[in-house]
Amino acid sequence: MSAATASAAYANLIAKHPPRIIRTEAENEYFLHLLEELDGRGARGTRAERELADLLTLLIEDFEEKHYALPRSGPLDALRFLMEEHHLRQKDLVDVFGTPSVVSEVMHGKREMTKGQIAQLSARFHVSPELFF
Repeated sequence: MSAATASAAYANLIAKHPPRIIRTEAENEYFLHLLEELDGRGARGTRAERELADLLTLLIEDFEEKHYALPRSGPLDALRFLMEEHHLRQKDLVDVFGTPSVVSEVMHGKREMTKGQIAQLSARFHVSPELFF
């Protein structure tokens, strides 16, 4: 396919499904369905369809980052969540923090976690140390 033909095919596809900044949930749903349709064609899809799919992906990601972004949790919230997920109690973290009193102080926000403790927690839960900063 020549460059002129590919360009014309893309222009026709854009005219049929004009992409735009997504501002509503209904628009997001429309473009999600269109993207699923384009992705469903896989290797059978044309270059123009793949180009439109790439553009729709960017537009959908932009909308969803703005509307569905999770609030950043603090280090204690992250630790509490991980403890709950792993069915752990404070006494189960004594090996990380040294003593039950230090675990208690950290869990109640009276003491900051040290870099060494963060490294141990990161290794124990297989998460990035960044989660605890």
